[in-house]
Amino acid sequence: FLNIYSNIISHHQRTLRLLEQYLSYSTLYIMSRTLFIILSFLSCHNAFSLSMSCSRRELIGWVGAATAFPSICNAVGDDGRVDVDSYLASGGVSMPMGVSGQAGKAKPVTGVILRDGSEVLRDTRTGDVSAEIIVSGPGGNTPVLASYSSPWSLAKGMVFDVECRDARTGDGAFLSVSQPVGGKNIDQLKDLFILTNLLKPNGRFSFYGEPTDVKVKASEMKGNYRIIDLSFSALSQATQTEIPRRARVAATIPEGSDQAVILVASASAIQWKKGSDKAIASTIESFRAVPAPRSDMKVRSK
Repeated sequence: FLNIYSNIISHHQRTLRLLEQYLSYSTLYIMSRTLFIILSFLSCHNAFSLSMSCSRRELIGWVGAATAFPSICNAVGDDGRVDVDSYLASGGVSMPMGVSGQAGKAKPVTGVILRDGSEVLRDTRTGDVSAEIIVSGPGGNTPVLASYSSPWSLAKGMVFDVECRDARTGDGAFLSVSQPVGGKNIDQLKDLFILTNLLKPNGRFSFYGEPTDVKVKASEMKGNYRIIDLSFSALSQATQTEIPRRARVAATIPEGSDQAVILVASASAIQWKKGSDKAIASTIESFRAVPAPRSDMKVRSK
């Protein structure tokens, strides 16, 4: 018994010595890396002061790196593996733009409210998508049936409302609902009102950062629908760089609604030139938003 007890004490002493040595190395490593980040940031700041060459995104990136670095280091063990418990406790994410980084992000606000008792459906044979949503109107909540035809599969998950997308190319289309229009008709709404609703800081295109370089290419009325062509740059999840995109928007105000129902389809500028513009044009042309057929279901959110 005494031999066993002695071995246990000796083992714990060695463990404590190794832990002390490791903590000392870790502290020096963290201090050196923090100093490197600070010096790099100051360098970027000087360049900004002299030549305005440091962008807003670069500035945010340096601040984010300096903030996230200690929690990442705390989660890494001496064998190079991530301590899951420490990771969860610190909240550190080594790749904030990756799948793990999405876990802490808030769901994009599209304004879409699905009607209770209904489901988002897509016919895999025809590509027809339909969803019954609730909008506000002069008489209170109003059910609207929104539909379109999409070559892309239905996107499922907590992040998506009514959306179809190609996970490989990034092409896709999603439904959005605007703020109240104040009794205006669709032809009285300015493009800025529609785009502000789509490109807002908590919107679908702002999941990794607000879009930049927004330009309206064309805008016209087709019956009760306003069609807008635009270009912008959005921050990419995979490369963490701004990727030029092209989009086409269709917006309408269904009868009895005081909100615009909007469908936006988009693709990267490269995919647009490769033929995605045709699929997007067809998707937008198929879009319809009309008062939902009468039913016994209560008009309440899902």
